[in-house]
Amino acid sequence: MNKSKVKFFLTKNKEHIRYKLIKGNRLITIIFLHGFMSDLTGKKIKSLSRISTKLNISFLAFEYTGHGKSSGIISNYGINDWINQSKEIIENIVKTPNIILIGSSMGAWIASCLIPKIKKKIKGFMGIAAAPDFTKDIMWNNFSKKTKSMINKGNIYYLPNSYNTSYPISKNLIEGGKSNLILKKKITCNFPVRLFHGLEDKTVPISFSIKLSKTLKSKDTILYFQKNGDHSLSKKEDLKKIQEELIRLVQNAF
Repeated sequence: MNKSKVKFFLTKNKEHIRYKLIKGNRLITIIFLHGFMSDLTGKKIKSLSRISTKLNISFLAFEYTGHGKSSGIISNYGINDWINQSKEIIENIVKTPNIILIGSSMGAWIASCLIPKIKKKIKGFMGIAAAPDFTKDIMWNNFSKKTKSMINKGNIYYLPNSYNTSYPISKNLIEGGKSNLILKKKITCNFPVRLFHGLEDKTVPISFSIKLSKTLKSKDTILYFQKNGDHSLSKKEDLKKIQEELIRLVQNAF
């Protein structure tokens, strides 16, 4: 097992994407896609990378443009950009024939959009507090006419969140979301689907994971509702359950 290395990947659009790669000796890679305004320093990445080391399998996580130490300003990008970047970095960096996709919050939406593009490699999918279509169903549909007009004119609307900060909502974010809505679609999955959601999630209702379970058509789908889990699902007991399920997915992939 090689030690974790943090490097930068240069996309075809000359964007610098910071990524963390652990190389294992087995023929599978865990790929983690983080949420909106997150980065490589989160507890879930640390927890899941430890499992990959324990199992001697590869692990990849990266920061989309406008996030963490990757290049760009977040308001200049949208879901479509981050989907394309994710596909490009996976195709160029992942060398194993098999992968397990894990998406947290917005990352679960991005991961779901990637499924048709890389389906043959996927041996398992895990959504953590999945937030598919959130730019429409949580944001745009609940904005006032004044806020919508402000965004449509190219201004940034700062939406307060439960972390005592705010989300910068741009026209790029909203428009990128519109072109990648998935909850009314059906995506065939010939692999296990596991969805975790906290019952105390104040950011994304559990209905989003329930709807996603109907979009991702798999013969092997399990939803886990964490009794005291919030949106981050980063408490010790939450991470333990996620780790245990990941180990099962890896074992079943061989």
